[in-house]
Amino acid sequence: MTETTATDLLALHETMTLIRRTEKAAHDLFLSGLVKGTTHLAAGHEAVAVGTRSALQDGDYAFATYRGHHHAIAWGATPEECLAEFMQRSTGLNKAKGGSMHLTKAEAGMLGSYAIVGAHLPIAVGAAWSARLRKTDQVSVAFFGDGATNIGAFHEALNLASVWKLPVLFVCENNFYMEYTPIASVTGVGNPAADRAPSYGIPAEVIDGNDVVAVRDAVARAAGRARAGDGPTVLEAQTYRHYGHSRTDPAKYRPDGELERWLERDPLTVSAGRLREAGTSDDDIKAAEDRAAAVVDQAVAGAKAAPQADLSEAFTDVWADGGAAWRT
Repeated sequence: MTETTATDLLALHETMTLIRRTEKAAHDLFLSGLVKGTTHLAAGHEAVAVGTRSALQDGDYAFATYRGHHHAIAWGATPEECLAEFMQRSTGLNKAKGGSMHLTKAEAGMLGSYAIVGAHLPIAVGAAWSARLRKTDQVSVAFFGDGATNIGAFHEALNLASVWKLPVLFVCENNFYMEYTPIASVTGVGNPAADRAPSYGIPAEVIDGNDVVAVRDAVARAAGRARAGDGPTVLEAQTYRHYGHSRTDPAKYRPDGELERWLERDPLTVSAGRLREAGTSDDDIKAAEDRAAAVVDQAVAGAKAAPQADLSEAFTDVWADGGAAWRT
């Protein structure tokens, strides 16, 4: 495991700022009527995606949920590609076929965002199995929320990954709410992912999901185990979403003061504090944040100016060869 230098941390901070700014732009574009449907914002979760990606290698796989903007950008999608996708533009990441809930960049290893809760966990296990069969050292990472731990696919995926000792990491983004319900009110263990892992013989760790360095270090350890043939790991990253579940949710169910307490541990605040401790000046931190802001401003302008999606694109990528004709 390599040490996170001040230079590394500044780059991570800039990427998290880029994600935060992109999410704010998506929020504003939605309110202005330019984003149809809904969005599930991940503001507050940035350190999980960015810390995880920074600890992995090119070629490693990522599988995300419908709250997947931060994963897509961490794996190489640009803000403009994402915003254009949300706005149904031809330049969108998936040419307007995926929208906010299905961001995918396969060439970068980002193998999709999945709207069916927990459905992607067995798929991530399958990707790890494919790496085993092909004798590569690739690692598969499945991101999921705390609510998915009460889905059968979670248990099936952990069991099979354990039996076959597959190179897969299960990263739970525990923001303490499964949509509108506190996870603690419907779950018999205190840590919904980590406390269940031992029953499948899988090592687990509860980590600070708002500290990008803590995430990076934990993922590096788990990925090292996976590449060494020691099997899967469950990481439960405790974090908090700043917005409601979706754009129609005002999050009135949260107790007074809870959001404010979590905002004191905002991932960007934590990383900025680490940077200052490492000797990075406020001017350098602001310069990184300004660079991220400029990229997102340009992305908004570019997405707005892009043409609407071509309806014929709806019939591409249906089959492996890209065609849409039914076969006999």
